[in-house]
Amino acid sequence: MSEQGKGSASASAAAPAPGSDTYKGWLFKWTNYLKGYQRRWFVLSNGLLSYYRTQAEMAHTCRGTINLATAHIDTEDACNIVLSSGGRTYHLKASTEVERQRWVTALELAKAKAIRMMNDQSDDSGDEEPTSQSDRSEIQGTLKILVSKLDDLSTCNDLIAKHGAALQRSLSELEGLKVPVEGGEKIKAVNERATLFRITSNAMINACRDFLDLAETHSRRWQRALQYEREQRTHLEETIEQLAKQHNSLERAWRQAPTLVSTTPKGSERLHKEEASDEDEDTEYFDAMEDSPAFITVTATENTQHRSPISGSVFALPVRFIPRRQRRTRVPDKPNYSLNLWSIMKNCIGKELSKIPMPVNFNEPLSMLQRLTEDLEYHELLDKAARCDSSLEQMCLVAAFSVSSYSTTVHRTAKPFNPLLGETYELDRLEDLGYRSLCEQVSHHPPAAAHHVFSQRGWTLWQEITIASKFRGKYLSIMPLGAIHLQFHSSGNHYVWRKVTSTVHNIIVGKLWIDQSGDIEIVNHRTKETCQLKFSPYSYFSRDVPRKVTGVVADSGGQAHYILSGTWDDKIESAKIIQSSRGGSGSEGKQKTVYQTLSPKLLWKKYPLPENAENMYYFSALALTLNEQEEGVGLTDSRLRPDQKLMEDGRWDEANSEKQRLEEKQRAVRRRREAEATDALDDGREYEGYQPLWFHQRRDSITGETNFVYKGGYWEAKDRQDWSMCPDIF
Repeated sequence: MSEQGKGSASASAAAPAPGSDTYKGWLFKWTNYLKGYQRRWFVLSNGLLSYYRTQAEMAHTCRGTINLATAHIDTEDACNIVLSSGGRTYHLKASTEVERQRWVTALELAKAKAIRMMNDQSDDSGDEEPTSQSDRSEIQGTLKILVSKLDDLSTCNDLIAKHGAALQRSLSELEGLKVPVEGGEKIKAVNERATLFRITSNAMINACRDFLDLAETHSRRWQRALQYEREQRTHLEETIEQLAKQHNSLERAWRQAPTLVSTTPKGSERLHKEEASDEDEDTEYFDAMEDSPAFITVTATENTQHRSPISGSVFALPVRFIPRRQRRTRVPDKPNYSLNLWSIMKNCIGKELSKIPMPVNFNEPLSMLQRLTEDLEYHELLDKAARCDSSLEQMCLVAAFSVSSYSTTVHRTAKPFNPLLGETYELDRLEDLGYRSLCEQVSHHPPAAAHHVFSQRGWTLWQEITIASKFRGKYLSIMPLGAIHLQFHSSGNHYVWRKVTSTVHNIIVGKLWIDQSGDIEIVNHRTKETCQLKFSPYSYFSRDVPRKVTGVVADSGGQAHYILSGTWDDKIESAKIIQSSRGGSGSEGKQKTVYQTLSPKLLWKKYPLPENAENMYYFSALALTLNEQEEGVGLTDSRLRPDQKLMEDGRWDEANSEKQRLEEKQRAVRRRREAEATDALDDGREYEGYQPLWFHQRRDSITGETNFVYKGGYWEAKDRQDWSMCPDIF
């Protein structure tokens, strides 16, 4: 190969002799059929073979690692080496046969040592691994204490034997005296018991001596096991630290790098000689939607004769309105209370999250109704969409809005308060932002909340969300059920979509983190236009950008017009398709469609978090205002909930007491309703059961589902300040 020449002189000039703990050098690694063998820097250390693009990358970015303890080492020809372990295979090539033999020798020795280290815990033969001076001193000190205790036991045993012999002599003398027959029998019985006591004492001291002998015999094995565990722990800590540094470095590089979209050679396929590594592919692919043709985005040149019909005003980053009222910009810092989540949740595997009794230590000072209202953080997207003449452009903005609601969840690992039945939450921003929002908890089991938003800027949104959640041990799945409806007043365009699944990882150990995964289909039921969005689940082995979202906007005939791309925690862009053509077959035999597009336009960009957000539950600017006290709200409003307010103020012990009181009060009301229902049944009467105050059930003409919709009256009651109809839930 032509590449061999440039690497022959530097294959491993600085590498130590094979057999030492570390061996380094250049090798050629097979990447794929497009690029062939590529020169990489390999490092063999502690039974692990790792590789990097350059020597400088050793400080921050490892491209791959194989554990030699479980690896199979093979040679194909004079210069080739094949390593296989755990489904991963590396095809390597040295510059010369001599160099290849040096690497094979080093790999075999490292593999033998790694296997020996694994077996040292149970193998008492072989070379003893050196232990640290502190470990030896600790073990020797323990053995000295055992010997000292054994000496004490021996002294006690001698005393017992001495006094026992004297006791037996005295008893023998008593037997020789003339005593009544009954007394002689008792003396004989005492003598026998003294003999048994002496025998037992001797057996005890012999058992102690055997224990000491056994401890001395196995001390070397204990030392090796202890040393092995220390080394493994140290190695694991170093690996985790290195991975953390690499993650931070990659994240910074990704955020700083410009967005580049490259083309794929027409008809080319990823032929597979070995599992391709993340770092060896520069070509960027768009994932195909399930049940739809795959697609690849190709950016057109700037001087193309095609021009996007999308006006800049539509896709420009919205300008935030400055509210007339000065709203708060911070909440009290979260207290540093430690509590073991696993200790509470380990007995709740498989249960509904809403049925798990959780202290406020795992909450954030907001209710689920307030979290639902946070979907309106980027309401400006809907304001822009209401002014669109093109329904396809409008669909792009609606899709960006549906993704934006997840941006606040990336750091929000604390759970919101479960609303009480009948609890409400209003957000009246009519004067500054043009909309009014009302939520009500309409059901307790299953927990369901109804939401209605009216905007003076041309749109109405409503939804009923039921949260189904399951604790799986290592992670928690949260599945929102229910449809979201959005209607624009001027055009009558009616959009419907559903939320994806949220997953909270590392419940047992590690730092909690949240991922969103699944598909969203947005349908305009007036025009039958659709948008297919795919939230890619995070995978350690994936080359995709974390939290990736891709989508296609199509007309009623299925013809694609826009491609959407971005991440649910940062931004979404759209690119107008100007040409499409059939490409090669995909991995599953489906024919790919290659799209040529104009330069992407920014639809949505996440606002930066407020200063000190990490100490304020990672609240956004809107979230900081949601629990702010407001005059004239309904008596069931979440702002008036005492346990939530106490928690926000940092008085968590009092908040826990209040939470228990409110939950018991709610249970008492439920028991009373059940008793009333039983009495009505016994009397042959109908029992209506609980009915929400501001929402009623109606069958939806579009989805065919029966759900709760706003029936009116709340804002009128607020104007009158007449809350006499509100139940006493707090």
